[in-house]
Amino acid sequence: MKLFFKDHMSIIILYGISFLLLPWMIQALDDLTSHYFYFIFLVSFLFILWLVGRYYRRRQLYTHLEKDDLSKDDLHLYEPQASIEQAYSEKLRQMQYLHLTQQQQLEEQAEEKHLVLSHFAHQMKTPLSVIQLLTQSASIKTSNELQQWQTISKECDKLTFTLNQLLTYERSSNLVTDLKIEPIVLKELVKEVVNDLKDYFITKEVFPKLTLAEDPLIYSDRKWLKVVLYQVLNNAVKYSEVASTIHIYYDNDILHIDNRGETIPTSEISRVFDLFYTGKKGRTNGEATGIGLFLVKKVLTILGHPFTLQSSYDHTMFSINFSSSLKK
Repeated sequence: MKLFFKDHMSIIILYGISFLLLPWMIQALDDLTSHYFYFIFLVSFLFILWLVGRYYRRRQLYTHLEKDDLSKDDLHLYEPQASIEQAYSEKLRQMQYLHLTQQQQLEEQAEEKHLVLSHFAHQMKTPLSVIQLLTQSASIKTSNELQQWQTISKECDKLTFTLNQLLTYERSSNLVTDLKIEPIVLKELVKEVVNDLKDYFITKEVFPKLTLAEDPLIYSDRKWLKVVLYQVLNNAVKYSEVASTIHIYYDNDILHIDNRGETIPTSEISRVFDLFYTGKKGRTNGEATGIGLFLVKKVLTILGHPFTLQSSYDHTMFSINFSSSLKK
């Protein structure tokens, strides 16, 4: 109630003044043939006077509200005049302070989780590396022992790959600030990724066939584009038929990675890029993490490289369009 009276104090004062001056004005205008014109004049004068005063006091508020390009600094009213404006401006300041405090707390919690996750992931990679070295240097006497050590080594590789995916996912939260756009010889980068996956190709008995000229020079981020190619090729190897060939070729500014294997159902094509979505195949064999293709989509979208995924008749093709990233 107190705020209400403060906000309407100008009207109350104007009414009091008009009440005091009313007898004088009636006497001054008593010569008019009709009091009708007197009332029109009186009401119009007081109404216009009130409107002028109201606008003068709140002109900054109206200007502030009519702005289109608002920023976070515009949450505050500039030099509020009326009591209601001052009270509302103070509430906005309190709300902004509360919001900034909560936002800072959330950012600190997210950073803490990031550091803990990154720390433990790196800590886990060390014993995995030791186990892998032990499997390679172990004294194997029987075929049964060999099979057991190979199984251990294979599971270690899976864990290492999953941890690397997890670390990459964590780093992708700062992807925009981490970008370094530079000219890249596409063929060299593809060959580098194929070489990194050499052991996986051999284990799966799948063969890469690279048909790529030396001249495609593109502008992109080398580190993150390598993450994309590694993930796509890793998936191609994982789901290819034994003794099949993965064709990697470049045509009309588009890089294609084509493998022969189980077809991705049409109903899953649009969902395979969702975080933690593994699909029917992933749920069956339990090897999929649902992180890889999510990272692929995220990175390629930020890099500005359009991509497509097609799967039919036991063939799956992933294509990346570099037409807007070529060196002219």
